[in-house]
Amino acid sequence: MEFNDDPQAFNALVVESLIADGSDPDAIYEIEHHFSSVDFDVLEKAAVAVFKLNYEVTDAEEFETDDGMEIFAFDALSESALDLDAINKQTEQMQQIASQYKVQYDGWGTEFIPADEQ
Repeated sequence: MEFNDDPQAFNALVVESLIADGSDPDAIYEIEHHFSSVDFDVLEKAAVAVFKLNYEVTDAEEFETDDGMEIFAFDALSESALDLDAINKQTEQMQQIASQYKVQYDGWGTEFIPADEQ
């Protein structure tokens, strides 16, 4: 399942999978929300909008896709428990910004944190 197919179901699947695989359900995770665009100026405006919502924003990087297209991308970072309601709220915010600025929002990711390392 891809994020854009059903964002809330994707969010639930990721959270459930992390916990089922032994990731610490009580840890605080760095959530990385992924944005991209072929237009750097538009992407920069989206990054400012995300920053104004109190997210940390990484510097935009330039990438070449498999089909040779140049794109720019940045991540919006937050710290969160694996709380599905909180993650759903974050992804809704990110989707609204992506829609407003006409950039791609490709969902989120985080790292596995073993339960025994906390």
